[in-house]
Amino acid sequence: MDSDLALLILRLALGPMLVLHGANKMFGPGGIAGTTGWFESLGLRPAWLHARLAAVTEIGAGLLVTLGLATGLAALAFVGLMVVAMLTDHRGKGYFVFKGGWEYVLLVAMCAVALAAGGPGHWSLDHLFGLDVSGAPWALAAALGGTVAGLGLLAVGRRGPRSA
Repeated sequence: MDSDLALLILRLALGPMLVLHGANKMFGPGGIAGTTGWFESLGLRPAWLHARLAAVTEIGAGLLVTLGLATGLAALAFVGLMVVAMLTDHRGKGYFVFKGGWEYVLLVAMCAVALAAGGPGHWSLDHLFGLDVSGAPWALAAALGGTVAGLGLLAVGRRGPRSA
């Protein structure tokens, strides 16, 4: 079915991208220590916890989307991550990503919500296991729940950048 192919392509675009993004936070240049320093500069406290939480959530949500497992919940995690990125690293830089803006993270979040709405397709673990975690209610849960989760994380864990 053409829609199954389209959903597989969407999953294979989003999932591995986020897995690699999380792996880069852990193992890329600078490793988790570099990510911790960057998160510290963004005002996330405690930065060591936020760095690890972001990396693990990115890897986990990315794997779930890639496999088409718990798709609605994985989409919620995607949205939460993108809300935090939008309001920290990309805030105040305008819309366009080439100026550091929030264009890209908004697109990723919206694609995740679309995936929650459409589901992962027949070529997925959700389908294999008979899980019904997609559709309009899951899209709404991903959009609103992810936004609330991201805002909640920032409410309790953002203190503003440290002064020099």
